[in-house]
Amino acid sequence: MPPFHDYRDGGMLVLEPAAALFGGVRQRKRARVTAVAPSVFAAAAAAAEEEAAAAKKQKLRASPSLDALPDECLFEILRRVQGARARGASSCVSSRWLAMLGGIRASEIKRAPAVPDLNQVFVASDEDEEARPGCSERSLEGEGATDVALTAAAVADALRGHLQSLVVRGSHQTRGVTDSGLSAVARGCSSLRSLSLWDVPQVTDAGLAEIAAGCPSLEKLDITGCPLITDKGLVAVAQGCPDLKTLTIEACSGVANEGLKAIGRCCSKLQAVNIKNCAHVGDQGVSGLICSATASLAKVRLQGLNITDASLAVIGYYGKAITDLTLARLPTVGERGFWVMANALGLQKLRCMSITSCPGVTELALVSIAKFCPSLKQLYLRKCSQISDVLLKDFAESAKVLESLQIEECNKITLTGILAFLLNCSPKFKALSLVKCIGIKDICSAPAQLPVCKSLRSLTIKHCPGFTDASLAVVGMICPHLENLDLSGLGAVTDNGLLPLIRSSESGLVHVDLNGCENLTDASISALVKAHGSSLTHLSLESCSKITDASLFAISESCSVLAELDLSNCMVSDYGVAVLASAAGLKLRILSLSGCLKVTQKSVPFLGSMPASLEGLNLQFNFIGNHNIASLEKQLWWCDILA
Repeated sequence: MPPFHDYRDGGMLVLEPAAALFGGVRQRKRARVTAVAPSVFAAAAAAAEEEAAAAKKQKLRASPSLDALPDECLFEILRRVQGARARGASSCVSSRWLAMLGGIRASEIKRAPAVPDLNQVFVASDEDEEARPGCSERSLEGEGATDVALTAAAVADALRGHLQSLVVRGSHQTRGVTDSGLSAVARGCSSLRSLSLWDVPQVTDAGLAEIAAGCPSLEKLDITGCPLITDKGLVAVAQGCPDLKTLTIEACSGVANEGLKAIGRCCSKLQAVNIKNCAHVGDQGVSGLICSATASLAKVRLQGLNITDASLAVIGYYGKAITDLTLARLPTVGERGFWVMANALGLQKLRCMSITSCPGVTELALVSIAKFCPSLKQLYLRKCSQISDVLLKDFAESAKVLESLQIEECNKITLTGILAFLLNCSPKFKALSLVKCIGIKDICSAPAQLPVCKSLRSLTIKHCPGFTDASLAVVGMICPHLENLDLSGLGAVTDNGLLPLIRSSESGLVHVDLNGCENLTDASISALVKAHGSSLTHLSLESCSKITDASLFAISESCSVLAELDLSNCMVSDYGVAVLASAAGLKLRILSLSGCLKVTQKSVPFLGSMPASLEGLNLQFNFIGNHNIASLEKQLWWCDILA
């Protein structure tokens, strides 16, 4: 076939069929090239990438790397890193670098000489930050308490030397704090003065020994819930930390007597010791500690221990510096132990004493303590089943300087015994607290002689269900100068009981807590604030469900120094909030409207106009709404809002 079809069409040479033929050939060639090109180009690109990666690896192999250095060389390099920021950044490079930096003691850091560059514009540097006081306390809690976190803290502090207090609460379940973390702290925080380990089950004597060796200035040690720490660790602390002043050991099943005896021998500055729920601590450990630290030991707390009368006898003879003594849950200590402790005449400086669940506390024991501890000013008795009305009367006659008595869950005591105590108490007696004493009930007839305790300034009667209006009226008659009154949980008290007390109070009430007095009404609160508004600074009406806006109106008119007001679960409304907000003389610091269901979004403008003195606002469990809370947070930007 010829390449061109020559024919004429109206005098023109027509070549279209040939052009179409050549065009078809070109299209087929282009199609074949298009089909082949993607696979070829992809293969070429992949080959190029592999070649580039191989070249990069070859270049990296040829270039020097610090990771190729042995530990000794890397140690020398890292100990010359200057500045806390630089050291912190270096610790983030790898776990090897972090471990290496954590193993460098503060004394081993090579410090470069300070050479000022006068041509450089002054910019604050790491060294300038280190010259300023830094964070002196650090706390690690729960899942954040790991060896890595402890090591990082030690690395950051190695140059600064600011960390003085470290608290570890709990531990990560799989990567918790171990001896390795404590070792890093010991190397980097030589100025550490206070260490608390709470529920850290993987720490052993080795970690505590590292702390003792690296932190010779340690003054306070608190070990709670560390079952792997034994006497060996405490001996190391005793030998390495002679300045130890405060020791707390709680729920450490591995600790026995030898560690406590070593602490007593070596730590001559020991001032306070708290030993609680340690099953293997006995008379030898407690006695050895008390005997050796007789000159400095001022505070002793023994709780849940298997000690006997012998330990209390030693406290009585050698506790010459003890001012604060707590004895709780000592089932094997009898009456003889308390009697000997008092009659040994060693507790001449004892001022505060607390006894809980000790069956050995009898009339003879308590009266002996009152007679032979002439400085005793505060006594707290809880769950002491032998305490009775007769005992209280005899104790009051012997305690010449007693200022405060707190009685909790002692059910043999009655209102008659309390009145006898107040009739015979010291002229310096200031505070009486009765909590959960079911024997405190109304008496059928008042005694022939009612005491008048003019020195009493603080009265607390909480959760005593038998205490009603009749008893409260008697209290008002015998305590004319009360300043602090706490009647929490007395649901049976009504206006008939509180109003006489308010009228008989000659001094201005300052702190009044009526939490849970659900039968009080606006009449009592209005009378209270009108009579004592010029002195009242704290008023709690939580769960007083009959309190309405009428009380708020009286508060806004009469209270000039009120700082804290709790209206939780009261029947106040938006109108009452508006009244409070508009009170010109009221400068509240704390206001709680939690659970006030009548407080709605209409209160937001009034709350937003509260004075600048407001520091805390509780708006939980009401109908204000999250959007309005956000608006309030902007208006009261200086105030902490709980919602």
